[in-house]
Amino acid sequence: MLPTENRLRRREDFATAVRRGRRAGRPLLVVHCRSGSTDPHASGECVPPTRAGFVVSKAVGIAVVRNKVKRRLRHLLRDRLDRLPAGSLVVVRALPGAGTADHDELARDLDAALERLLGGAPRGSNPTGDATGSGRAADPRNPGRGPGGSAQ
Repeated sequence: MLPTENRLRRREDFATAVRRGRRAGRPLLVVHCRSGSTDPHASGECVPPTRAGFVVSKAVGIAVVRNKVKRRLRHLLRDRLDRLPAGSLVVVRALPGAGTADHDELARDLDAALERLLGGAPRGSNPTGDATGSGRAADPRNPGRGPGGSAQ
């Protein structure tokens, strides 16, 4: 269970994390994180603790499955709160595949998303550090176009 001071409860805080924070998507979940923001609801100049909230829609499964996914995600994030900067707002959104995933798969995706958000592997890289894709560089004469050909 997440301690009370680490729970994200207000709609505005969820919106701030999702709209103004960084995002890292994985096959089972998406993590939104607004780092080091000050809490407008807190009194004084102290830095608030990291707070987290969860979004698990009906697409994940029936109520029993959704609650199980939320419990697992809360437990996993509780153990990882110390990795996040103080005052961060974190929203973890479960995707439909999370309902059938086991605990280890959720942990793997959560770790990968947090690693990417906290400055780990850049997008388009695999853990060995080699760039993924065709290995061709983007066209320097046309910066909007990558190896695929057309800009989007």
